[in-house]
Amino acid sequence: MIRYLLHSQIEKSRWDDCVRKAVNSRVYGFSWYLDIVSPGWEGLVSEDYSSVFPLTHHRKAGIHYLYQPYFAQQLGLFSADHLTEELVGEFLQAIPGKYRFIEIHLNAMNKLDLTRFDGRIRLNHELDLIGEYPSLLGGYSQNVRRNLKKSKEQEVQIGRKTEADELISLFRDHFGKKEGKLKFRNYETMRALILYCLSQKLGQNLGAYAADGRLTAAAFFLKYGSRVYFLFAASAPEARENGGMFMLIDHFIREHAGLPLTLDFEGGNEPSLGRFYKSFGAAENPYYQLRIDHLPWLIREGVNFAKKLRP
Repeated sequence: MIRYLLHSQIEKSRWDDCVRKAVNSRVYGFSWYLDIVSPGWEGLVSEDYSSVFPLTHHRKAGIHYLYQPYFAQQLGLFSADHLTEELVGEFLQAIPGKYRFIEIHLNAMNKLDLTRFDGRIRLNHELDLIGEYPSLLGGYSQNVRRNLKKSKEQEVQIGRKTEADELISLFRDHFGKKEGKLKFRNYETMRALILYCLSQKLGQNLGAYAADGRLTAAAFFLKYGSRVYFLFAASAPEARENGGMFMLIDHFIREHAGLPLTLDFEGGNEPSLGRFYKSFGAAENPYYQLRIDHLPWLIREGVNFAKKLRP
């Protein structure tokens, strides 16, 4: 039996225990993470909490819908049981009918019956760090090697004391303002995530500094279990000239080579990003974007509701 629970009804200790033990555990599924990226989230749970499915919801123009929060790449069903296509389908069928529009990302181990559901492939890129550094270095492209040589020649230095606000400002000033997707509240969400994770010793900020001390690239790596997430990164135009981001990523790989970890680059659906991550030897790992549209015809035709999803 699958139960639909409001936020206040969820036993978070049991929920987190399920996500922790799940064969497809991801940090995004923990209650503390969901509380930050999608306050008030709801959930579907099996009777014994052996399977859980977060519902990240919102309401706009009187319409209840499910959306994919920023900074939570993959959600969907987390389970300690065998993750079959049938089990995933049962949970999708249990989503309350009040949610008239759904556009969410399942996780890479959620199998989807494409004869019943609209699933669109998205790509993530992952790099296993278990090999020794010389072996991992051998998987780098010539372009990465050239940029690493450039960064050494220009005396780029990697620092560990980069502040969350410095990273966020670097992103906002050199990319965010032009792209325009992230709002002030989204930057505050990322700031809260970074500060919480640092307080719990779940990650680290790294910065790449030019010879004159200017921060030219920075990233926050979130580590949980056997997976490290390249959660948020930014670079200034100078980084294209001094190879700062290449050195930063290489520095992290070098430090963690030989450990039973997977570096999750958290993206690559855009071809340019995919090529960048592959240049470090990362491999594609697909997952599904689920879309269910039960909106009235007039709303569906009159406005692209999907473009206005994230609150």
